[in-house]
Amino acid sequence: MRFEIQAQCPVTGARAGLLHTAHGTIETPVFMPVGTQATVKGLTQRDLSDELDARIILGNTYHLFLRPGHELVRKLGGLHGFMSWDRAILTDSGGFQVFSLDSLRKVTEEGVLFRSHLNGDAHMFTPESTVEVQLALGSDILMVLDECLPYPTEHEAARVSMQRTIRWATAGMARYRSLADPDRYACFPIVQGSMYGDLRKECAAALVELDAQGYAIGGLSVGEPRALSLEMAALTAPLLPAGRPRYVMGVGMPAELPEYVALGVDMMDCVLPSRNARNGYLFTSEGRVIIKQNRYREDPAPVDPSCACYTCRTYSRAYLRHLFQAGEILYSMLATVHNVRRYLDIMRGIRQAILLGRFPELLAEVRSEPAEREPA
Repeated sequence: MRFEIQAQCPVTGARAGLLHTAHGTIETPVFMPVGTQATVKGLTQRDLSDELDARIILGNTYHLFLRPGHELVRKLGGLHGFMSWDRAILTDSGGFQVFSLDSLRKVTEEGVLFRSHLNGDAHMFTPESTVEVQLALGSDILMVLDECLPYPTEHEAARVSMQRTIRWATAGMARYRSLADPDRYACFPIVQGSMYGDLRKECAAALVELDAQGYAIGGLSVGEPRALSLEMAALTAPLLPAGRPRYVMGVGMPAELPEYVALGVDMMDCVLPSRNARNGYLFTSEGRVIIKQNRYREDPAPVDPSCACYTCRTYSRAYLRHLFQAGEILYSMLATVHNVRRYLDIMRGIRQAILLGRFPELLAEVRSEPAEREPA
């Protein structure tokens, strides 16, 4: 993997770059659709490539480890062969999912002992084993195992957890370097430290010493106020190497995307576009559309007149409302095409603004618009 910066905003530090991987070049800043179980819910791979031109998607180590199993995926050609996807894939280590199990897991210095949410079977994730699983999955970018704490967390507990994350990252990177071809696979450690600036600084400084090909900022989607997430990202991003990609995990709403880019962030992911689509919440250039509302019952307009996605080119709000109310699977597919396209278009617009030297103006425009909140 190789990362090159093409342009940088002199006012904010926002970057436009190219991330070269074994499965294609990714234009950054980039939003990565989440395909937890080797599928982005509601979309086919043809939708993702031909209609949406997504250059990279995510898979999840925890879920794929449990089902269908990493050795089966390896046997069937890795994730690329298994799911017939010839573009880049990033896999999360599964740390977030394991730690969300709460009573079903136990943290030790060695790793995490947990019970499957599927059948209760006991398993162990270690920094080394999660690297091995991801190499079997064949992802282009691997993430090291980290400990992700809920919000709020006491400072001392966060300190102990952060230092464990550093030790795990050191062990995971060592295993990666002993097994993987760095020209084929990249491995990113994850900065933790809860919402404490001193811990984030300590963690970032230690992880930079590992000289990884990229770095992630984790623990920013665990129930904390969104302003605090931005504050921690703003503190952490400048501490990471300027010539390596920076990835903020699990963010965010559309108006937040340029805010993270303004901090020098290159990569983001979030389940919001697909999850909200399935729940009837559509993102548009004119604000939100809650499709179940009666106002759309006879509305012949597309979801977003400014959008060129297949859904907006072809169907009316009235039809989508009918599908949603009828519980038809087609609704989820069409709505997800639109929402993911909206996110990707936002990122493409941000990238173009950076290349043209107009990013501060774009950021000002976004900040002047009314805030759009995620539905309860």
